[in-house]
Amino acid sequence: MFFSFAKFSNLATFLPQVRRSGLRLPILMLGLTAFAQAEEVQLPRVMAWTAYNLGTTGYNQAVAIGKVLKDQHGVTLRVIPGKNDISRLLPLKSGRVQFSANGVATYLAQEGVFQFADADWGPQPVRVLMMSNGLSNQSVAVSADSGITQWSQLKGKRIPWVRGAPALNLSMEALMACGGVGWDDVIRVDYPGYSAMWNGIVDGQIDAAYATTVSGPTRKLEASPQGIYWPKVPHDDAACWQRLLAKAPYFSKHVATRGTGITVASPHEGATYPYPILISMADQDEALAYNLVKAIDLGYPEFKDADPGAIGWALASQQFDWVVPWHAGAVRYYQSVGVWTDAMNDHNERLIQRQEVLQQAWREALSLGTDDEEKFEQAWLNLRTQRLQAAGFDPVWHDQAGQE
Repeated sequence: MFFSFAKFSNLATFLPQVRRSGLRLPILMLGLTAFAQAEEVQLPRVMAWTAYNLGTTGYNQAVAIGKVLKDQHGVTLRVIPGKNDISRLLPLKSGRVQFSANGVATYLAQEGVFQFADADWGPQPVRVLMMSNGLSNQSVAVSADSGITQWSQLKGKRIPWVRGAPALNLSMEALMACGGVGWDDVIRVDYPGYSAMWNGIVDGQIDAAYATTVSGPTRKLEASPQGIYWPKVPHDDAACWQRLLAKAPYFSKHVATRGTGITVASPHEGATYPYPILISMADQDEALAYNLVKAIDLGYPEFKDADPGAIGWALASQQFDWVVPWHAGAVRYYQSVGVWTDAMNDHNERLIQRQEVLQQAWREALSLGTDDEEKFEQAWLNLRTQRLQAAGFDPVWHDQAGQE
């Protein structure tokens, strides 16, 4: 069988084609042997990630990737579910896991805001390795029989607040803001975790719940007598988007064609951000990061259909100009397959500089020596705003510290 090298620009394209063709590589074909050796991935026998709760799309995608790592590279991946942002990020910060399949709390941790304004946390030097940008949206669902079709109708309703999960709460707040609704306009109902929140809406305890549209728990609401409905975020409503992005600048406009109650024929006009996002700390070993990204990219054809959101891990779906910098090992891999540009590198370096400004401001805040938690958080927030503005960055949050 003849195979032309000319049509393949990199290993990520060439090798899956070789596998699908059933081509065997004779020892005497030195060029192909060199290609095969270049494909080798060196990973530890055991790795550990944190992820979202059991049954969520983030957890399911991590498990699907783990199966590919096991089948193709002999790696045992332990996926540790965490019920909120703190429980997912604490093992990463302490070094108990190497990576986390996390959400937009990655951005909040970088910024040192909300729960991460606490003296035990502060801005974290997190890095992105890969992300999933699928065909779904990040949104708020309501019961289909509730009659709620617009965000303004959430006023006076029972809205969940998940303790220790600022990303969920902030995104809920941003979408409510689309309709001019704030926390003072609703009845706040506290929950200990994501799954508990979704059990709450199915049981009729609350009137709305936040999720990615392909998340497993959303199917419980669809299957219940109430049914499920996702209010749209109108792309032509400039005032809505101005209020939304003022709260959560990590969102972007997107039309979802996958999700519970969502199809190509019945899409959802809304908003999204990458989820899950595979992250590490900045000091994670560069070779490990490089090899993990390579293994996931090469294994993509084997797991892309394992979960409705897994299609978003495609190389072409990576959002290299997002709000958190990429790990040096990941950058090296993307350079090797020819998708990393000078403009992306400049953007990445600027994001790293932002983290450095935040780290310096945090050291200043700690040196103030106040034992009063509320005063410390406010002092940190003030310093954060001042130092970011002085360096030419938008602080985004000027008047919000940690929230319980």
